[in-house]
Amino acid sequence: MAGYHVAVVGATGAVGQEMLSILQERKFPVRSLRLLASKRSLGKRIPFRGESLEVEELKRNSFRGIDIALFSAGAERSKQFASAAVKSGAVVVDNSSAFRMDPKVPLVVPEINAEDIRNHNGIIANPNCTTIITLMGLYPLRSSGIRRIILSSYQAVSGAGAWGIEELRRQTLEWALQEIKNATMGTDDKAVLRPEKFPHPIAFNLIPQIDVFLEGGYTKEELKCLYEPRKILNQPDLQVSATTVRVPVFRSHAVSVHIETERPLSVARARSLIRKARGVRLHDQPEKAKYPTPVQVAGKDDCLVGRIRKDETVPNGLWLWIVGDQLRKGAALNAVQIAESLLGTTPG
Repeated sequence: MAGYHVAVVGATGAVGQEMLSILQERKFPVRSLRLLASKRSLGKRIPFRGESLEVEELKRNSFRGIDIALFSAGAERSKQFASAAVKSGAVVVDNSSAFRMDPKVPLVVPEINAEDIRNHNGIIANPNCTTIITLMGLYPLRSSGIRRIILSSYQAVSGAGAWGIEELRRQTLEWALQEIKNATMGTDDKAVLRPEKFPHPIAFNLIPQIDVFLEGGYTKEELKCLYEPRKILNQPDLQVSATTVRVPVFRSHAVSVHIETERPLSVARARSLIRKARGVRLHDQPEKAKYPTPVQVAGKDDCLVGRIRKDETVPNGLWLWIVGDQLRKGAALNAVQIAESLLGTTPG
């Protein structure tokens, strides 16, 4: 029987579940599949291609006979178990931040730098979701020489994990129930939206903090948006600055991006280049209220780009609005595409 022996680490998580869905959708040549997770998920069953597969506890000896291991269980688990997978003969595609800036580990978006995959030593890193979505909109414009990027991201709560979705859902319901009570009782009480894991209420609010603050006032998430594009684009001197914001949206990230290019780039030329690019679609008719929104891309593979306009305050400035599903292209899909590129397979 042809195909590959595949393991998914973090199979019960949001990204792990998305990986399983994408493996099926793209008819990845899976000969056997091993589902790995923490001890608390032991014994759960997950459907895959008409079968019901049991989740196994992740251990160092879990990778015997595995060809490809897709990791999405957090940086600490990757640091703990990725080396064991490599020693067992597997190639690891890691979705965490554990190895992204390791100079010996390729950091890959297949549409942009698939050639870097051949330099792997057993581990290939998946970039941060915001980095992927941003660069998907920008890579078609590289011929003009991108020298500076300033971005502000508007990131869905599912990027924080299942608990982020639950916290937004709970707070929204609490607000709605209080409004119903006020209408019924003739009162005017305010709902108390209690944050549990986010530092502030997320319903009807914005939180300009994703991950921890570091010296200099930037968050860890913002520095990922600085260092990762330099590595992926092989531009160590690329100027990047970022502000990352959590917003009350369940799924899909949006990024407002300003770029400066070395050579003039017209709006018409930018639109033409994006129309021809893989994995990204132009959606840019603002006069008809046609521009990307998170709802449009949820569950979709391609990233959308719109609101393309000149910045008249600098010689070669351009603004773009880029939106993508961070669970798919921002995480699971990109990982599966890396595996496809590694093995020389094509979807379907």
